[in-house]
Amino acid sequence: MPEGFPDYLDVAYEDGEGETPDDYPSIHDKIEKAIEVTKEGLEQYENPVVMWTGGKDSTLCLYFIKEVAEKHGYDVPPAVFIDHYQHFDEIHDFVDKWADEWDLDVIYARNEDVGAYVDEHSLSPGDDIDISELSEHNQHHVRNLLEYEDETFPFLLDTYVGNHLLKTVALNDALEEYDVDGVISGVRWDEQEARADETFFSPRHDPDIYPPHDRVQPILQFDEASVWQAFWNFVVPDTVAEYPDDGHVPQSSEDLPNDLTQDDIPVSPKYFAGFRSLGSEVSTDKTTEEPAWLQDMENTTERAGRAQDKEDLMERLRDLGYM
Repeated sequence: MPEGFPDYLDVAYEDGEGETPDDYPSIHDKIEKAIEVTKEGLEQYENPVVMWTGGKDSTLCLYFIKEVAEKHGYDVPPAVFIDHYQHFDEIHDFVDKWADEWDLDVIYARNEDVGAYVDEHSLSPGDDIDISELSEHNQHHVRNLLEYEDETFPFLLDTYVGNHLLKTVALNDALEEYDVDGVISGVRWDEQEARADETFFSPRHDPDIYPPHDRVQPILQFDEASVWQAFWNFVVPDTVAEYPDDGHVPQSSEDLPNDLTQDDIPVSPKYFAGFRSLGSEVSTDKTTEEPAWLQDMENTTERAGRAQDKEDLMERLRDLGYM
C-alpha cells in the first residue's frame, strides 16, 4: 500500500449519496459527471487500476480513462482482468485484441491455488473442490471470513465460495501485490440492488477484509440504455476511424457501416449475440437472439441470465470485497 494512504487524498466520499440515474437526466449530464470523476481519480490516486471484464460497463470506463488521460496528460493505469477460469472464449479474445489495440497494460488476477487444484484433478465446472487441499490462505477465507463449514464446494463461479475465491480473493491478492490505492470500477446504481447506495468515491479501508483502497466509480449514474447510447454515439465513433461521426445503431452484426465487422468494434460479440450481462460460460444465458441494445430494457431484467445464487448473495459478497 502506498505510504500515507489515505491521508494524501482529498476526495468527497459522500459524492453521489442519495442520488439515482434520474439526477443526471441527459446523456451529456452522465458523460460530464463520468469525466469529472475519472479526472479526479487519475489526479488523486498514486497507483490506480481499472477493472476490465471485457463487458460494456468496464469498457465504457476504459473509454473515459483513455480520453481524460490523453487530454490532461495522465498515464492510463493498468487494467485488471480477473480470470476465474470459466470465461467465454470470446471474452478472452476480445480482451486480448483491444488490450493490444489500445496499448493497455493488463494484470491478470487469478487464484492460482484453486486453478492448480482444478488442473491437477481435471475438474469441470460443478465438480467438487476439497477445501482441505487448498492453501492456508484460501482455507482462511473459506473458514474464517465466509464461515463455510462443508468439506467441499463446487467449482462454480456464481456461488458463495466459488465467487469469493475465484474473483474476490484473486482481486485482493492483486491489489496487495501491486500496492493499489484506487480501483476504477464500472458498477452502476441501477444494475443491482446491492450497488444502489454506492458513491462515486467509496472507501474500502478495513485491512482485515481487503488491502485498503478506494473504489472510484465514474458511471454509477448510467443506466443500461444510456450505456448503449454512449457506445453507439461516442465510444465507437471516437475509437473506430471508419465509423460515422454521427453514430449508427446496428440492428445486427451484419448491419455495420463501411464494411466494418464485429472485430473492428470495441463491443463484445456476446452482446451482438443477445447476451445482456456477461458472467461465466456455464451460468450465463440469453433469452433472445436480438443484440443487447435492441432488447426491452424497461420490462426485462439485465441480469436475468445470470445465476441467481450469487445475485441473492450480492450484499454479503460485496462486504467481503466483491465489485
